[in-house]
Amino acid sequence: MQLSGVLFFPVTPFALEGGVHADVLAEHIRTGLTHGPGGVFVACGTGEFPSLSIAEHEVAVRTAVEATGGAVPVIAGAGGPLGAALEQARQAAAAGADGLLLMPPYLAQGPAEGLRSYVTAVAEAAGLPVILYQRGGVVLDPASAVALARIPGVTGLKDGNGDIDRMARIVLAIRREIGPDFTFFNGLPTAELTQPAYRAIGVGLYSSAAFCFVPEVAAAFCEALDGGGSALAERLITDFYAPLVELRSKVPGYAVSLVKAAVRLRGLDTGPVRAPLVEPAPEHLAELERLTKAGLAMVGAAP
Repeated sequence: MQLSGVLFFPVTPFALEGGVHADVLAEHIRTGLTHGPGGVFVACGTGEFPSLSIAEHEVAVRTAVEATGGAVPVIAGAGGPLGAALEQARQAAAAGADGLLLMPPYLAQGPAEGLRSYVTAVAEAAGLPVILYQRGGVVLDPASAVALARIPGVTGLKDGNGDIDRMARIVLAIRREIGPDFTFFNGLPTAELTQPAYRAIGVGLYSSAAFCFVPEVAAAFCEALDGGGSALAERLITDFYAPLVELRSKVPGYAVSLVKAAVRLRGLDTGPVRAPLVEPAPEHLAELERLTKAGLAMVGAAP
């Protein structure tokens, strides 16, 4: 499973009568594909993974697989309680997903041995490449990261904690003990802001929630970062991504709520977020719309 460029984490549209709005999700993904993402991560954090039922998760994954048509890898979210994670893993494999992003188990905290058992069980159930998500209660040291990377089927690590010192040591340890083919990527919310720092420690891939609503901006930033267009990359960080992070930080859960609202602002009715997330306040929506227009103007795209 080869991942490259900007990684697309679509939102999950909900129909008015409840359930996943598959047609809108398919349109959302097909629109994103025209801007060249390196992979589609469906039913993950931006896709409100914690709020999806098992049946809704399956609809989202099948829709993504059909919408991409094999153009790029489709990675499905899985995790939480072990029983749910096993079912999600099996149904993602049956739906044709190319891999899993394994979210941390919630509430229950066990020792390193317990986490290894959890990851092993999900990897065996899926028979798919598994990317681990380090965030929340999962905070790895180099030795524990290497131990998890040795589990058959584990092929990558997404970092959502942002401890650059710790992550640098993990990258060095896994490169030394496992080899160069293990995948790392920056999974912080609005990862573009911190991507120059991650690139410096050898982590070239990153997730992009902004790709959901301004794929033109996200693709231009990725191209500038990879192609030496430092002036554009710096301007986007300063005048678009940094203000977006400031706005995102005003209310817990805005990392998802603002993205979904911005997709609606650009004309695709994805429905509201689900509790415990809340919709952005009117003044925050106004700022979001201003930032969206400003970001598009910076890359010469129409609002």
